[in-house]
Amino acid sequence: MNFNMVVLVKQVPDTSNVGENAMKPDGTVNREALPAIINPEDLCALEEALKIKEELGGNITVVSMGPPKAKEALTHCLCMGADKAILLSDRKFAGSDTLATSYILKKAIDKIKSFDIIFCGRQAIDGDTAQVGPQVAEKLKINQLTYVLKIIEITKNSIIVKRQISDGYEIVRSNLPVLLTITREANTPRPPSVKKSMAYKYLTDQIAIEDLKLSKDILCTWDHRDIGAKVELCGLKGSATRVKKIENVVLKAFEKEDIEPTPQGISSLLGKLIQEHII
Repeated sequence: MNFNMVVLVKQVPDTSNVGENAMKPDGTVNREALPAIINPEDLCALEEALKIKEELGGNITVVSMGPPKAKEALTHCLCMGADKAILLSDRKFAGSDTLATSYILKKAIDKIKSFDIIFCGRQAIDGDTAQVGPQVAEKLKINQLTYVLKIIEITKNSIIVKRQISDGYEIVRSNLPVLLTITREANTPRPPSVKKSMAYKYLTDQIAIEDLKLSKDILCTWDHRDIGAKVELCGLKGSATRVKKIENVVLKAFEKEDIEPTPQGISSLLGKLIQEHII
């Protein structure tokens, strides 16, 4: 069996380093002022795709929307074992909320055409909405299985997964094609291959792909014209929401209290926690 897989990844600001310049006057994130990393659960999504490729065969196309700098994230994914990477980069895409982002991703997947499984991280650490994956599935009119902890079985036409729910887990089955959102608990992403890292280390530089003796389309960039996206549905024009404010919240302990390790001490602590509505 060979599966055509698409993995959606996002280069996100490192939310542990949010400062006073993290937001632009128009309410969009100032990505230049923040260090960038690959969204952690997106790497878990890629890892699941790589395991299927190794066990059952297939090819993996990684898609990301962002500025040219996001090529760094895509190169990392290629070094992990992805076969092809596509960057959706266009000034018309700037400021997109989840509604506009899912539309742009859907149009890109339409151009890719052939796919069996789309993998996404459960949610991105910069927005924490968990909306993009499900919105892409809705726009593509395919099934979606969210909060996936484990892929139990996969055949040519169907997949069975274990998914997290509020009070435990459930085992569900879906026909293919399907979109999966993967949780952080699903796996530990592998490190990039040293051999591939050496082969792809110049992909983000201004060096022709031909000079590297690599496929011309191993890392390509598409804009709104390439995917046939309507400008009015992209970026701020196509977004129904705006970011009003970004804050860096740091929790500090201003006082402490020693609790005696006795039944009376524990009972007193529980009483205070209940009184403060903490539990």
